[in-house]
Amino acid sequence: MPSNYDDVEPTTEAPSPEATSTETEEPEVRFADLGIDARVLAALSDVGYEKPSPIQAATIPALLEGRDVVGLAQTGTGKTAAFAVPALSRMADLPPSKATQILVLAPTRELALQVAEAFSSYAAHLENFTVLPVYGGSAYGPQLNGLRRGAQVVVGTPGRVIDHINKGSLDLSELQYLVLDEADEMLRMGFAEDVEQILSGTPDDKQVALFSATMPSQIRRISKKYLNDPAEITVKSKTTTGANTRQRYLQVMGPHKLDALTRILEVEEYGGVLTFVRTKVATEDLADKLRSRGHRAAAINGDIPQQQRERTIEALRDGKIDILVATDVAARGLDVERISLVVNYDIPHDTESYVHRIGRTGRAGRTGDAILFMTPREKYLLRAIEKATRQPVEQMHLPSADKVNELRQGKFAERITETLSSEDVAQFRDLISNYEDEHDVPAAEIAAALAFMAQGGEPLFVKELPKVPEHQKKDRSKDGFGSRGPTRTLTEGNATYRIAVGRRQRVMPGSIVGAIANEGGLTSGQIGGIDIRSDHTL
Repeated sequence: MPSNYDDVEPTTEAPSPEATSTETEEPEVRFADLGIDARVLAALSDVGYEKPSPIQAATIPALLEGRDVVGLAQTGTGKTAAFAVPALSRMADLPPSKATQILVLAPTRELALQVAEAFSSYAAHLENFTVLPVYGGSAYGPQLNGLRRGAQVVVGTPGRVIDHINKGSLDLSELQYLVLDEADEMLRMGFAEDVEQILSGTPDDKQVALFSATMPSQIRRISKKYLNDPAEITVKSKTTTGANTRQRYLQVMGPHKLDALTRILEVEEYGGVLTFVRTKVATEDLADKLRSRGHRAAAINGDIPQQQRERTIEALRDGKIDILVATDVAARGLDVERISLVVNYDIPHDTESYVHRIGRTGRAGRTGDAILFMTPREKYLLRAIEKATRQPVEQMHLPSADKVNELRQGKFAERITETLSSEDVAQFRDLISNYEDEHDVPAAEIAAALAFMAQGGEPLFVKELPKVPEHQKKDRSKDGFGSRGPTRTLTEGNATYRIAVGRRQRVMPGSIVGAIANEGGLTSGQIGGIDIRSDHTL
């Protein structure tokens, strides 16, 4: 079986004075040696995990013993399993309950969904165990219904968790286990007050695990205030990517990903293409859409039988298909020499997955390309990838509509020339001639109608896609409200808004940033300057 994030190397950074330091070494143990509940261990085996990463080998025993933990680790070192596996193992021994026993706070909805999915995988063999993600920008109804039915694990963003606490829909009185995931990112996004409010309202005897890539003074203070004699575990990744693989990223909004991918495939020449998405359903959906656009594509995922998977991979190897759409698990161990391009259609939430994905190309001395699709909200994941791999990922720009249309026009003409030279069109020539005489329609008009029919109603030429909004630049210009103005200029489509709270309500900039980012689906970088007045804020 493959190891789980087994290329992570420990560091020996100096621990804080208030934490007990545990220096990790490359573990020789397996998950089966760590005292994990048998049902959770079976779930780990199902997803192919056998050998723990350094942070897992050091963290899991400490958490199983009931200790609080501070984990200093970059995204991609396997920290989700490091806190999820011991949490589920401890909960498995408790009497059945519908109460929320595990709460995980994450900075973004994407990470919350990722963590919730991981918990669900590891809890697959636990009976009557529910995992519920809660986050802003999504309807309250399904979340409220889920909480009413009972969810032993709640994974959420701080703002939405506070909302549910205030509504009375989330009761943390029986909480056993609290995780702060990517704590530094939560603070950077302005969630510090929300995090402390949640921490202060939970039972004193809960177990706490705090994970952060860095340890600024504010997190150090939270650790000292809310954690009890924590073990501090530090690891760093030595992840590297192939020198033969060119890495690029493209900023593209979700609704335009399919158009972006098809344009890239039209303009740039590749052999086999491996495209990664996050879910099983997405593999089938994207493969269907690519086929409808004339590409030879197929999907592989965990639900596809092994024989069919092998036939599909063989078809890619033989050139019968050109594009394989896969999930991470389904592509594990895949090695096809034809693959010259890997597309991260959905950005991975950990750097190890990214490295494993693009490792499917540029192998054995061959050159390869890797393209990463991302939105501005996912910029922090790109930063984590570059930091962990110690390699820059260059920005690429989408091929222009003019370039795509020029190529399409050329290919259209080539198809006509090829058909005229290789096929007997006499029968059709007579039909066109008869139609021309009977209906008094020029041959050029008839050819245009036939070309339209051949396109199946799809336009031959494309239009430019909307541009991704650029981050706002700092500027202290005046605005329409006569205030000092936002610290960044207003880009097209943005505006200044008035919020009816101010200094009298003791509102802080971080709270406003956190609320807007959480509920509005924005990043902190997309929010301009905040001018707090006595009774309102601009």
